[in-house]
Amino acid sequence: MKTNDKILVTGAGGQLGGVLTEALAERYADDQIIVSDVRTFETRHPFYTLDVTDRKSLFELVENEDISQIYHLAAILSARGEEKPLFTNDVNIQGLLNVLEVARITDVQKIFCPSSIAVFGEGIHRDMAKQDDVLIPKTVYGITKVAGELWSKYYWDRYQVDVRSLRYPGVIGYQTQPGGGTTDYAVDIYHAAVAGEPFECFLEEDAKLPMIYMEDAIRATMELMEAPAEQIQVRTSYNLQGFSFSPGEVFRSIKKYMPNFTIDYQPDHRQKIAEAWPEAIDDRQARSNWGWKPAYTLDEMSADMLENLKKQKS
Repeated sequence: MKTNDKILVTGAGGQLGGVLTEALAERYADDQIIVSDVRTFETRHPFYTLDVTDRKSLFELVENEDISQIYHLAAILSARGEEKPLFTNDVNIQGLLNVLEVARITDVQKIFCPSSIAVFGEGIHRDMAKQDDVLIPKTVYGITKVAGELWSKYYWDRYQVDVRSLRYPGVIGYQTQPGGGTTDYAVDIYHAAVAGEPFECFLEEDAKLPMIYMEDAIRATMELMEAPAEQIQVRTSYNLQGFSFSPGEVFRSIKKYMPNFTIDYQPDHRQKIAEAWPEAIDDRQARSNWGWKPAYTLDEMSADMLENLKKQKS
C-alpha cells in the first residue's frame, strides 16, 4: 500500500512508537514518515525534537512537512502520571488539543490517538467492561484519557476531524522497554525470565487484567486507520481485547518454557490502580465494525516473547 501521505508520529520514542513506525515503514517510504519526541533517538526517518504542548512548533512541523496523518502517541502513562498529576494533564490534554486544532486548520486528514483501559473505574462491570460502560477513573491518566475521548468525538461531530482511537489494554512486546504503566510487570517478567533472575511482582498473584501482544496491538491500529470512515461507528474509543491473565497465570505460562523461573509477589500502590480496572473488556463492536480479531494466545505470546528476547540477549 503506497500513497502520497506524509505521516507524523508523536511520542515515537516510547513503547509503541518504534514498533508502530516500523509497521508504517512497510506501507510508506522512509521519508514519508516523520517521527518526533521530546528526546532524540536514532532513526532512519526524518526526526524533529517536539514538545506537543507547544502548538506553534507543532503547527510549523505539520505545515512544513505537509502532514496528512498524525499518530499521536505522546503521553504520560498511569503509574508515572500519579507522581506528577498536573504535568500529566498538561501533556495529555493540551498535547491532544493542539493536535486536534492543528488538524482542524490544516490539511491533516486522519488522526490516531490511543485511549486505555485506564478510563474504567468506579461502577464498571469488572468481569467484562462494556463498550459504553461508566467511565469514572481513579487515576489522572485515566481522567485525561476520558477527556481525550470526549474531545475527539467533539472535533468529529463539530468539525469532521477524523479522529480514531483504541482503548489499549496492557501492551506486551519485546521490542522496547516499558514506559511507566501499571501493566508493565507483564513485560518485565519476560526480561527477568530470560536473564535467569527471580521476578518481584508489584501486583497480587490473582490480579487479572486485559492484555494484548504488541503484534496484535499494532495490527489493530493499522486496520482501524485503514478502515473506511463509514465503518467507524465509535468516535470516542473502541474497546480492544487480546486476552486476560493474572501475574500467576503468565508466570505459569513462562514456566512451561523455563521451568526454573521463580516469582515473589510484593504488591505496591499499583495494585490499587489495577483493582479499579476490569478483568476483561467487551470488544464486539470493534469486531463487527471493522473486523478486529486477535491472533495470539497467552502461550503463543510467551513462546514468541522468550524466543525474541533470547535473540536480543545473544
